[in-house]
Amino acid sequence: MALEKIIFKGIDDPDHSLKHFEANGGYETLKKMFKDKMTPADVIETVKKSGLRGRGGAGFPTGLKWSFVPQDTGKPKFLLCNADESEPGTFKDREILEKDPHLLIEGMIMASYAFNANTAFIYLRGEFVKGWHHCEEALKEAYDKGYLGENILGSDFTLNMYTHRGAGAYICGEETALIESLEGKRGMPRIKPPFPAVEGFYRNPTVVNNVETLATVPAILKNGPEWYRQYGTEKSPGTKLWSVCGHVERPGVYEVPLGYPMKKFFEEDLGGCWKGRQLKGVIPGGSSTPCMTSEEFLACNMDYENIAEHGSMLGSGGMIIMDETTCMVEMSTVLAQFYHHESCGQCTPCREGTGWVHRMFKDIEAGQPQPEVKDLLFDVFTEIFGNCICPLGDSIVMPIKSMMERWPDEFDYYIREGKSKVTGKTRLGKSAMPDKPDNWRRGKPFNYPKPEEYVASYSGRAHATGNVNGK
Repeated sequence: MALEKIIFKGIDDPDHSLKHFEANGGYETLKKMFKDKMTPADVIETVKKSGLRGRGGAGFPTGLKWSFVPQDTGKPKFLLCNADESEPGTFKDREILEKDPHLLIEGMIMASYAFNANTAFIYLRGEFVKGWHHCEEALKEAYDKGYLGENILGSDFTLNMYTHRGAGAYICGEETALIESLEGKRGMPRIKPPFPAVEGFYRNPTVVNNVETLATVPAILKNGPEWYRQYGTEKSPGTKLWSVCGHVERPGVYEVPLGYPMKKFFEEDLGGCWKGRQLKGVIPGGSSTPCMTSEEFLACNMDYENIAEHGSMLGSGGMIIMDETTCMVEMSTVLAQFYHHESCGQCTPCREGTGWVHRMFKDIEAGQPQPEVKDLLFDVFTEIFGNCICPLGDSIVMPIKSMMERWPDEFDYYIREGKSKVTGKTRLGKSAMPDKPDNWRRGKPFNYPKPEEYVASYSGRAHATGNVNGK
């Protein structure tokens, strides 16, 4: 039997109007919440019992996150919906924004009520123009019907909600970079602590939740935590949206109970690899997660813990399928280019390291690799991983390092022969590489100066590769 949508039936329906949403039971749970006089603590406790975990990638318990918001500071509180879905391979939130925006709004009202926030923002990825228009339409309809604004549905709770479009920066998917951007500053992550729940938007208590997370809340309050826990596993309850793309027969967005067998999902629900080809590798949780071999992938179940046991991460659920025609060196170059481009530049290991990785892979594909380039790449990975303010630096390390470890022969062959073992071709011609010398390609890799080459004087040579003050 094919998988069916349980919580997210609306993303199969192109009608996103309020009339259609109400005809299918929309906002009835919200009305009941106010009619039954549920307290904010009751809402938090219900979500805690459900075991709902953040669906943006981190998997942190949602109800627990809400409970961290201090209530005695006298400061205003804010809810920010992270709709900056920029992870390559992930497109589930876009479906909710475009096809079921009222489900998101209803969930955001409930979440705001749970920790007494009176202002909420939907921070959308800049490219989501259609989703933004649909959210704007939905907000107007919600205000007109009294679901937003002063004294919602006759209660004493007031909530104003706005959309805000980003400029297309991947880094703004990180919650503190999102906050910085929303404040009108350059999107760069903050050092934590303090955490946003204590000092977030304009240094006020703030909760940042993913679109899918918030859109799940109405179903939990309607049916109860026990109903939600009938799906999934003990540690990973409920259902999860998965974005599936790549070399597969039936790509798309699927709602899957957590713990579902990956082999069954791939072979029966997705139809396996396209064109009758063999499965080679899969990135299961978006491009920032480690790549799995076909054996690892088909042996695991679709939940946080089991995927981790098999060497990767569930992440945002952005599944990228690769068949036997995929060259892992070329795939690594594409990923390196993306993360190099999207680094905000705040942390030296990320700013410099992503650039080094990208340039070294371009060297390999152009037939001009650095001496001992594989060892050098692993050294750079060590310098990047765990040494940055946010996980963007780790995001270039995990997928590429996993490919180099799982398919070492492909990398050795490309470095030795100057062409792909899989395609038999060189993707980047030598003309793609600049002929002029520079520090990162001259002599031995990196051309690091030795300690004895440094001098104390500011008037002489700083080290062997150049002079101070450009002289």
